[in-house]
Amino acid sequence: MTVGEREARRTAYILAASQAIIGSAAPISFSIGGLAGFYLLGEDKSLATLPITGFSLGMALGALPAAAIIRSLGQRGGFMFGTAVTAVGGAIATLALFRAEFWLFVFGLMMLGAGSAFVQQFRFAAADNAPPEFKANAISFVLAGGIITAILGPQIVIFTRELFAPVMFAGSFAAIIGLAAVGAVILSFLRVTEGAHAHQDSAAADARSLREIVTQPRFAAALVCAVGTYTLMTFVMTGAPLAMVGCGFSPDEATLGISWHVMAMFGPSFFTGSLIRRFGPERMVGLGILLLVGCAIVALSGIALWQFWSALILLGLGWNFGFIGATAIVATAYRPSEKARVQGFHDFVLFGAVALASLLSGAVYNVYGWDMLNWLVFPVCVVCLGALATLAKANRRQAA
Repeated sequence: MTVGEREARRTAYILAASQAIIGSAAPISFSIGGLAGFYLLGEDKSLATLPITGFSLGMALGALPAAAIIRSLGQRGGFMFGTAVTAVGGAIATLALFRAEFWLFVFGLMMLGAGSAFVQQFRFAAADNAPPEFKANAISFVLAGGIITAILGPQIVIFTRELFAPVMFAGSFAAIIGLAAVGAVILSFLRVTEGAHAHQDSAAADARSLREIVTQPRFAAALVCAVGTYTLMTFVMTGAPLAMVGCGFSPDEATLGISWHVMAMFGPSFFTGSLIRRFGPERMVGLGILLLVGCAIVALSGIALWQFWSALILLGLGWNFGFIGATAIVATAYRPSEKARVQGFHDFVLFGAVALASLLSGAVYNVYGWDMLNWLVFPVCVVCLGALATLAKANRRQAA
């Protein structure tokens, strides 16, 4: 193992541990954000999933500032700044639940989403600090931290949602403050490469325009597939807890369903990088899209608990292969001097679409029901497969 790969592994492990702890804010928000919104609203429950939309919108709006702050403060300083944003979001959400203020709760989840925008940069940081042959593995290692997130987040919900009863769910969001503090301690061990900024500045003259970068077939196809897999995951997952509770299952059963889903999202990350190196990122993205189709088929087959949970597992697996594969493609589409702008733009577009998906999820579920959420999976998957086919054609033309 080379010195570069050894240092890349160390960086990836620290970021994975941070992802496991700070990233737990996301499953906490997703598993009970809609239910908390449901209880805070009056007779009209159509905006129940708006808090989750606020979380996704916070990620979208925070993407560009997060990239700029990380560039300015360095990776360690920038990521630790992000943990402070997460802690503030948890405090605001907790206060909103005590005061029974729906819109303040939405704002609190927006702040949590802004904090998550920094967490989303972990995968790029791991790739940027790794040699070319280790980039996919570095991304996978970081996202593998989500396995702990899958267990920790929902278990925190189960054990703390009645901590401040009769104020439901306040204890779960208060716990996020402690998670942010632990994450900051872990991130303090991250090594900062001296002279990185100077190198970026000296290479600035080689940077292409953002328009030239994003119109490359490779970047465009990867962005379409990243947006498609992430929005479908959010769209179906956001409505799933409401659908399960609506079908007579308990909030704990709905939360465990999200736990299985998040484990499926991150569990394969231990070997996804190796699969990408062996079969190529395009094929892994294609496999992820087919798994999303399988999710919709299972969900449409019935409303037993095993069908909900199985669909959510397939949804998580499809996201893992599709999103990690798309991220690996994106990581090869820009130069080091271009990374801050490209990564910020990528996540701004990505999480803007995710925010819209979470908002539409609640509206579609309330008007058309659970089945319609899953029928809409098919046309999006067709678009993603079309983008992959276009990329394959461009690759063949370039090879010729």
